[in-house]
Amino acid sequence: MDEDAERLDRAFAALADRTRRDLVARLAGADATVGELAEPYDMSLQAVSKHVKVLAEAGLVTRSKDAQRRPVHLDTEVFDLMGKWIERYRREVEERYQRLDALLDRMVEDEDGTRAEGAS
Repeated sequence: MDEDAERLDRAFAALADRTRRDLVARLAGADATVGELAEPYDMSLQAVSKHVKVLAEAGLVTRSKDAQRRPVHLDTEVFDLMGKWIERYRREVEERYQRLDALLDRMVEDEDGTRAEGAS
């Protein structure tokens, strides 16, 4: 398996959890410490820290040191990779729908032509 496929596996697995998706959504607005991230949840600081660790191992977030703070922030590289993967399949599905639309249009045209000839 290539490296990009492994990164996608880790990222999608990490985002399978609702709490981690919520953490990512909150971090999209601004960096935050684990303590700040833990505030709205009815779970321990340690539990939130484990969620952040899973996100970090998946390459979705990084932590830096800012004096006494250790803010967590999103890392866009993996999100770019995920976006490209999703966009590829979105385009393929869109092309399938366009082919179906074209086929249905031809069927309607054929049906209308048959009706017109039969009506004469």
